Amino acid sequence: MAFWRSKKKEDLPQPSEQKNESSQHPTSSDPSENQVTDAAQALIQEQSTIKPPEGETTPAKSGGLFAKMRGALSKTRQALSTDIRDLFKSDGRLVDDEFLGELFARLIRTDMGVGCAEAIRDDVEMRLKSRVVQMEEVLATITEQTRSMLEQESTAIRYASDGPTVILVVGVNGSGKTTSIGKLANHLHRSGKRVVLGAGDTFRAAAVEQLTIWAGRIGCEIVTGKPEADPASVAYQTVEKAVEINADVAIIDTAGRLQTQTNLMQQLEKIRRVVGKKIEDAPHEVILVLDSTAGQNAISQARGFSDAANCTGIILAKLDGSAKGGVILPIRDQFKLPVKFVGLGEGIEDIAEFDASTFAKALFAQ
Repeated sequence: MAFWRSKKKEDLPQPSEQKNESSQHPTSSDPSENQVTDAAQALIQEQSTIKPPEGETTPAKSGGLFAKMRGALSKTRQALSTDIRDLFKSDGRLVDDEFLGELFARLIRTDMGVGCAEAIRDDVEMRLKSRVVQMEEVLATITEQTRSMLEQESTAIRYASDGPTVILVVGVNGSGKTTSIGKLANHLHRSGKRVVLGAGDTFRAAAVEQLTIWAGRIGCEIVTGKPEADPASVAYQTVEKAVEINADVAIIDTAGRLQTQTNLMQQLEKIRRVVGKKIEDAPHEVILVLDSTAGQNAISQARGFSDAANCTGIILAKLDGSAKGGVILPIRDQFKLPVKFVGLGEGIEDIAEFDASTFAKALFAQ
């Protein structure tokens, strides 16, 4: 049986207070449940403090979108900057076959894939071959080509014309899916939307606990079910609650699943069917959370889920923790799925709508 609740930020006890209350008023005789609660609380507390790379400013406090994106891409950018700088001498470098080969090898290291690296190399060759150039000129050319490759029509969420908008969020375990849901919910809540969360990852108690804490901090409703309850049932009750309270958005978490597990993909299809019975054309968005630290394996995830779940967009998570930020290029090139949001840090506000121009400039900024 599901339950829902909503707590405002100021009403929610801090992790230490909640722990004390648990010890005074235990809700279960099973010590493993308390361990799950403590672990989830610790995870939330850790994610509330951003740990930027050495020499970078904290993304949440560094100003506008470009500064936040630059901070999140610091590992990828520093690797690229060092590699490309090594190609040049103080008096510049002739753009010849040797230079182009070395540039290609360095681009590959960001996990942007052979095809995208070739496209960038070929563009540099077309514009600059047989000229002696400085690093800044090459970076400007690469930046523009990257922006062009990442350009997409729209990153905006497709809202329902009538009734709540239903967003289904999918992704493998460890991709940052549940945390990304919390960030997305907070982003929408701060923009004035009334949000209901559905804790559909019923097979992981820690995921339900984590999402419940996020809901409390944000001040939004959450619907949960019993451990190992049918995720489709939780999804249905979530949209039912969203209709009941006239919410703007229902965001439904799903079990973290591997793209090779056919039975779990069938379960995902069941969720789509049941929410569609309650709200016409739901889900309106199926967003795939990809871990940017996974590099080329993220492409395998995108392929599996885009086929099975009819994904409509991507959240690229953990961008700040990887030197493989270039993986966004082959994902866009191969699947044409729009990147809706990017995760820029560990805090709940560290998410931003994707912008191709800002991303490209931040990736190669000096």
